[in-house]
Amino acid sequence: MSRTRKRTLATAGVAALSALAALTVPLATAGTATAAAPCDYPAQQLDLTNWKVTLPTGSSGSPTEVKQPALATFSSSPWFTVNSRCTGVQFRSAVNAVTTPNSSYGRSELREMTDNGTKNASWSATSGTHTLTFREAFNKLPNDKPHVVGAQIHDGDDDVTVFRLEGTSLYITKGDDTHHKLVTSNYQLNTVFEGKFVVSGGQIKVYYNGVLQTTIPHTASGN
Repeated sequence: MSRTRKRTLATAGVAALSALAALTVPLATAGTATAAAPCDYPAQQLDLTNWKVTLPTGSSGSPTEVKQPALATFSSSPWFTVNSRCTGVQFRSAVNAVTTPNSSYGRSELREMTDNGTKNASWSATSGTHTLTFREAFNKLPNDKPHVVGAQIHDGDDDVTVFRLEGTSLYITKGDDTHHKLVTSNYQLNTVFEGKFVVSGGQIKVYYNGVLQTTIPHTASGN
């Protein structure tokens, strides 16, 4: 039976940016505890039920991971927090940060989960339809190597395709081809864009601001 799964996030590449969110202001009533403001935790901005966050902190080879239910009331400034305007979530990583065992680059990132955030998501590119839509902006690049990844699909072994900013050039990658598709050569920091991956029938369709940029063959499982 075919299944359709959609994930919608508003995130940012290095530090944050605007996200569309329906915000409600809690009312404080005499004699009762005051509810948390909608700007206290990223989970108040994004539906993080089926996500975990990895942070550029912790010990060598073992960065900090926060899963549900702790993620629902978790924030870590400046690495993963609601931005100052309360319009989105800020992600940040230091260039000399703690990394995962198989990477030399620190990260602050959300990873897809299932079963209310208790298990790693692992789906096949040939079964069902899997969609990730996100709105983000890059607003800071490292000085020595001004490259940052903003969103990606990863299979059981390696990254499959990512949105990658190099200076002012925004690319969609394909495996080890980091320059597979040039989206724009004039990206300006703090510019919000919408990206989308749609995976179905052994293909990944990648969109930028609603326009199809490339179709990448991909039949692996463990995504």
